[in-house]
Amino acid sequence: MKIKSRLMIFNWYISEQRLRRFSTAANIASLFNRYIDRSSIHSWNSIIAELARSGDSIEALKAFSSLRKSDLKPNRSTFPCAIKSCSALADLSSGKQAHQQAIIFGYASDLFVSSALIDMYSKCRELRDARNMFDEIPHRNVVSWTSMINGYVQNDCAREALLLFKDQLAEESVEDGGFVDGVTMVSILSACSRACEKNVTRGVHCVVFKRGFDDDLGVGNTLIDAYAKCGMLKCSRKVFDGMSERDSISWNSMIAVCAQRGAAEEGIEVFQSMVRIAEYDAVTLSAVLLACAHAGALRIGKGIHVQVMKMSLENDVFVGTSIINMYCKCGRVSLARRAFDRMNIRNVKTWSAMIAGYGMHGQAREALQILAEMIRRGVKPNSISFVSVLSACCHAGLVDEGWHWFCTMQHRFKIEPTIEHYGCMVDLLGRAGFLEKAYGLVLDMNVRPDLVIWCSLLASGRIHRNIEIAEISARKLFELDPNNSGYYTLLSNIYADTGRWDDVKRIRINMRKHGVAKSPGYSIIELKGKVHVFLVGDRQHPEHEKIYAYLKELAAKLQEIGYVPSMSSVLHDVDEEEKEIALQIHSEKLAVVFGLMSSIPGTTIQVTKNIRTCEDCHTMYKLITKIKDHDIVIRDPKRFHLFRKGVCSCGDYW
Repeated sequence: MKIKSRLMIFNWYISEQRLRRFSTAANIASLFNRYIDRSSIHSWNSIIAELARSGDSIEALKAFSSLRKSDLKPNRSTFPCAIKSCSALADLSSGKQAHQQAIIFGYASDLFVSSALIDMYSKCRELRDARNMFDEIPHRNVVSWTSMINGYVQNDCAREALLLFKDQLAEESVEDGGFVDGVTMVSILSACSRACEKNVTRGVHCVVFKRGFDDDLGVGNTLIDAYAKCGMLKCSRKVFDGMSERDSISWNSMIAVCAQRGAAEEGIEVFQSMVRIAEYDAVTLSAVLLACAHAGALRIGKGIHVQVMKMSLENDVFVGTSIINMYCKCGRVSLARRAFDRMNIRNVKTWSAMIAGYGMHGQAREALQILAEMIRRGVKPNSISFVSVLSACCHAGLVDEGWHWFCTMQHRFKIEPTIEHYGCMVDLLGRAGFLEKAYGLVLDMNVRPDLVIWCSLLASGRIHRNIEIAEISARKLFELDPNNSGYYTLLSNIYADTGRWDDVKRIRINMRKHGVAKSPGYSIIELKGKVHVFLVGDRQHPEHEKIYAYLKELAAKLQEIGYVPSMSSVLHDVDEEEKEIALQIHSEKLAVVFGLMSSIPGTTIQVTKNIRTCEDCHTMYKLITKIKDHDIVIRDPKRFHLFRKGVCSCGDYW
């Protein structure tokens, strides 16, 4: 049998994955002896290459070692696949040995060998060696440039990748031939995703267009992500809409970036368009479940869950975790628990999602039970798990339990506190009234306090009317984020609570002076698959006249059973009648009333809002559920409030 025919038989074994039966070096040698001529360097190259391509990197290196023990001399085709195997294993020692062998046999300067070495050193996080290798290449090609750019991107050196790409374009302008291809553009756009610089991303997009790569599917997919990471969702959508060809990655990316960048409803619309013209998979369903979670779109989320069951994907750990997250964020923690209990395979993210779900619904004891069960089953909590645990303790005011797990996390599980853990503890201590202890923790932190830390302390200062702590926190916030209206509003509220109207006026003047505008509050309600958005004092809704009439009627009935508007929720120095009118136009009240008048008795009214629930609204919803056959669920940026029969799940602690 000729060598070529024998190689074809061997390659057939590889392609059918039959080589996996031969798991030891001896068995591989047996197969090699049976089909391949050991005296041929081409035969050795074939087995090394096929083992490397099939993912058997260790066996590929064993074959390379066996070759070196023979009398045959490696050629330029021998080294790239051997070095690729070192890259796959991140085996720096074997990689350096292969490099030395390449030097000995005179192939180190070969473009394919040197590019493989650049990739190997990059994957082993030896960027200096990779760059030295790159700089020594006398005549680089597109593979060399792309390998080095990829190395920088893989090692989170996006700026260096972009600078190298600039050099690549400059060198290309004076050399014959092209140094940029679609693979290069995907790599450099990945760098743009990490650098998050809008102008740079736009500039690279211009290169994409000028070089004719705008129809390249991989380039288009990466460009969608790059624009999204720069906060330019409209540009992402424009790229997506302009693509002549889309694959599942295109659709999944667009849905995911919409969900992650505050356009969850748009992500759901993209999915609905996808269903009509393309097939979807587990990744798609996970992405659209995330969009449903952020939008509070329970009805659509339930529909996706049905589809998951039809496709037998409930035991897919990623999809299952997404279902738990969706139900928790749509206010149905009992359904989340049911989905959790049905899962046969759970990872640490699954357990953490269930803990977080209980926490945001004020069910801290249940969250701690899940943590205990998780540990009992041998699943080690990670940093995110403890953020969920501490957040649950914070929502329920469990100071002793929170402090216990904060210490246990460090001493038993060897997890160093991050800014998120400190944020939960500062919020927990501050809201429980231990402001001095919370402030002391801020001063003793091993990381620099961020906006969340100081904002938590400021909010606690308001709850307990500690103006000194509030002012310290506010000054820090004004330094870190001078254009955020929320901090000015919080401090203004504290002054108003204590009747310091001159200080309230001073804050408003400072806001105008710095050009800070108060962000509008809005509330969202989903009814019959359609999402309705309400602003404060909204009169744009088609049924706004009916909504205000119903609200007036409802307020009169509530006053008969003891409802008294909480004027402290209105912070303007105006008369009592004006305060009462201001309270009635809160966006969430309008959304709740619309839900009541549009739903049959026994249904749950669920509203998602972008700011914290005020005291007056909170009181009003408790009373509504006393006289109406409805539960009301309010989801604010931090937690859920379930109002049922005159009681809130938060226990009036929020």
